[in-house]
Amino acid sequence: MTTSTGHTGHSEAVRRRTFLVAGGLGFCGMSVPALVHAGGQVGTRKAAKSTILVWLSGGASHLDTWDMKPDAPAEFRGEFKPVATSAPGVRLCEHLPMLARQAHHLAVVNSLGHFGRGTGDHHAGYYYNLTGRPPDPSFQALLNDRTPRETDWPFLGSVVAARRPPHPYLPSIITLPQKPGAPRYTRPGQFSAKLGVDFDPVYLLGSREKPEEFALPSLTLQGDVSVARLESRRGLLQTVDEAVRSFERSRAVDLYGRQQQKAFDLLSSTRSKAAFRIADEPEAVRTRYGRTVNGMSLLLARRLVEAGVPFISVFWMEDPALDALCKSGGGWDTHGNNFHCLRDRLLPEFDRGFSALLEDLSARGLLDETLVLVNSEMGRSPRIGDVRSGGVKGAGRDHWTNCMSVLFAGGGVRGGQTYGSSDRVGAYPADHPVSPEDVAKTVYHAMGVEALTASDREGRPFDLMPDGAAIRALF
Repeated sequence: MTTSTGHTGHSEAVRRRTFLVAGGLGFCGMSVPALVHAGGQVGTRKAAKSTILVWLSGGASHLDTWDMKPDAPAEFRGEFKPVATSAPGVRLCEHLPMLARQAHHLAVVNSLGHFGRGTGDHHAGYYYNLTGRPPDPSFQALLNDRTPRETDWPFLGSVVAARRPPHPYLPSIITLPQKPGAPRYTRPGQFSAKLGVDFDPVYLLGSREKPEEFALPSLTLQGDVSVARLESRRGLLQTVDEAVRSFERSRAVDLYGRQQQKAFDLLSSTRSKAAFRIADEPEAVRTRYGRTVNGMSLLLARRLVEAGVPFISVFWMEDPALDALCKSGGGWDTHGNNFHCLRDRLLPEFDRGFSALLEDLSARGLLDETLVLVNSEMGRSPRIGDVRSGGVKGAGRDHWTNCMSVLFAGGGVRGGQTYGSSDRVGAYPADHPVSPEDVAKTVYHAMGVEALTASDREGRPFDLMPDGAAIRALF
C-alpha cells in the first residue's frame, strides 16, 4: 500500500486490507499551525467568497495573447493582430474573439516580472507564482529534480483555505483536473507545506477521454470493504483503526487519519457528490464551455463556487498530441510552432471555456463575489526563435521570467482596465512593475486575508508574506 506521503506498507495485514487510499488528499507538510483570523470586510468592500485560479501550464506567451506589440519589429511582434474588445482599455489577440466580448470584466496586468529572483525553469516558476515567495537556492541546484518539501512556503490557495471557516461538507481548497507534474515531476508550490496537511488541496482528476467525469482518485474502495459498510461510520473508522495499528507510532499516523476522515466525509455526503456532477448541467451550458477536459473543469469550478468552496484551481491539462508539434509537453510551453499551436489549438479552447466562465458567473450574479485569476509560471521570450527547436525557422518562443501578464476579474476588481505596461518589445516591465509577491497579496486582499501570521509546530510565529503589496488600484 502506498499513501500520499510516499510511505510504503508496514505489514502484510495492511496490504491485504486496503480500504480508502488517500493519495490525492495530501502531499507534504506535517505541521498544524495556528493562524490569526481577520474579518470578511475589506475597507467598505465585502471580501470575495471564492477564488478561481486558472493556470496555463507551461508558460503562456504574453506577447501573443494580452500584451501584443503590433508596432514592434517583425521578429518580436509575431503573426497575430490585436482585436477590438468590449472595453476600450483592454487589447487582446484576434484569436480570442469570445473573450474580447467579455473584456469589460477583465483587468490585465502587463508588468509582472520575477526580477532575477527566479531560475527560468518550470519548477521555480510554479513555486514563485503559486506561493508569492522566491525559490530558494535548491531550485537552481536541482531544477526539475527539486521535489516538494514540507518546509516550503504554502500555496496561496492553502493560505486562503486556512483563513476561512471549514466548509460544512466540501473541502475548502480543490484542484482539478490534475496534480501538476505528477508523478515524475510533481511541481512544488501547489501544497500547503509548512501550514500543515489540513490545508492541502483535494484533487479531482479528469481525463481527455471522458471530459465530463471527474474522480477523487484517493476515494476508491478495495479489499473486503463493501459500499454497504459506508452506511456505518463507526464500522469504517474501526477498519481504519485496525489497518493503521501496525504503524501507529509513525509520524505519518496523524496525517493518514485526517486524510481518511476527509475521504469518508466526501464519500458519505450526497451533497458533495452532487456538486461534482457535470451531467446535471444543461446540454447548451456544457457546449458553451467546450466539451473538453479543460472546458469542463472551468464549468465544474463554477459549480464549486456555487457550492461555496473558497478556493478552486484549474491547472490546464496538456494534450500529448501537441507535444511533438509544439515542443511543449502538450501545453502552453510553446518552444516550437508557437503561432500554429496557439491559433489552432490552445487559444480556441481557452477562449471558449474562459469566456464562458466569466459570462456565466456574471449572469448568475456570482462574479462580484468571486475573484478569477489567470496565471502561469512564466511568459515567453520576446524574440521569436528558440535554439532548442530550430531557431527562427522553428517559430517558437523560449521561457521568459523577466516579463509576463496576469488576468484578474471579479471579486471587487474593476473590469475593463489594463494595469502597468511592458517595454516596446514586451521584454521588461516599463510602468507600474509588480512581482509575484504583489499578485499573492492582491488575492489575499480580495479575499479579506490581511493578517498573515502563522505559527510552526513548536508554536513559533512566522510571517507568511513579509514582502509585496496588494495592487489596490485594480479595485
